[in-house]
Amino acid sequence: MSDNHDYLGTSNDSTFRLRADVLALMLKGAGYAAVFCIVVGVFLVVTIWIGTLLPAESKEAPDPSLGAIQIIQTTAQV
Repeated sequence: MSDNHDYLGTSNDSTFRLRADVLALMLKGAGYAAVFCIVVGVFLVVTIWIGTLLPAESKEAPDPSLGAIQIIQTTAQV
């Protein structure tokens, strides 16, 4: 058996080196995608956790969008 375990260093087979480089790039991209998905998941969990800390009255309040504010102001002036 050969004691040469340098698979990516001085190999004469160019297709093996190309396959190894492509595999390394795919694994690097998969790692970036996993980190992105974990960050999005943590953001959602933190948002949900903060929502559970809010009092029940804040969940029953009217919508704070711009349209709701204009409707409240016009009905108050009448």
